[in-house]
Amino acid sequence: MEIKTIKIEKPDGLNMILGHSHFIKTVEDIYEAMVNAVPMAKFGLAFCEASESCLVRYAGTDDELIELAKKNAYNLSAGHSFILFMKDLFPVNVLNSIKNVTEVCRIFCATANPVEVIIAETELGRGILGVIDGFSSKGIETEDDIRARKELLRQIGYKQ
Repeated sequence: MEIKTIKIEKPDGLNMILGHSHFIKTVEDIYEAMVNAVPMAKFGLAFCEASESCLVRYAGTDDELIELAKKNAYNLSAGHSFILFMKDLFPVNVLNSIKNVTEVCRIFCATANPVEVIIAETELGRGILGVIDGFSSKGIETEDDIRARKELLRQIGYKQ
């Protein structure tokens, strides 16, 4: 077995969700979950099929994000994984909808941070062991940091 890290290639600040599923209909079901959760959502989705043709399947509403998803999914080539890039919305807006898709088994990360994916590769194929999501902690928040966090959440509309 060989262990590798694959860097997700994406513009800084672009939100993404990386997960694991188990069936070819994942692409259509996640597509439907996205448009039902956020009408007019801009996103690109790709899914690594792990049997039969073993193709990267894809869908979405934004050509640029679809291409980005296809490229990253193929770089991962990890069985039954999916990657979803979204523009002008946050993962929190769609995460429960995605988790409620019947064939979704796991979400590895939902983030706008830089991401590295830890992959195990054997003769059979590849699997995701985990992710590095962003950076290491630099300290403990202070009272000023707590106030700033609370202000930000209210400023962007997630708390009142």
